[in-house]
Amino acid sequence: MSDRINTLDELLSDPMVLLVMERDRVRPEQVRLLLERVRRPSVYGPLVPPAHVVAKTCLQQWLGR
Repeated sequence: MSDRINTLDELLSDPMVLLVMERDRVRPEQVRLLLERVRRPSVYGPLVPPAHVVAKTCLQQWLGR
């Protein structure tokens, strides 16, 4: 990857990004869906959980619980 600003398509097709996503069991379509959900305003409040919730979930997946 270079220092220039990339599009989402470029980032999601980068071999290194794909390797990390595979290791973390994340699919490109999940990233697209998440970004689309965050982009839209919601009457129900934020759709992205707070960082500590994300970290806890990631840690549980990483530990295989």
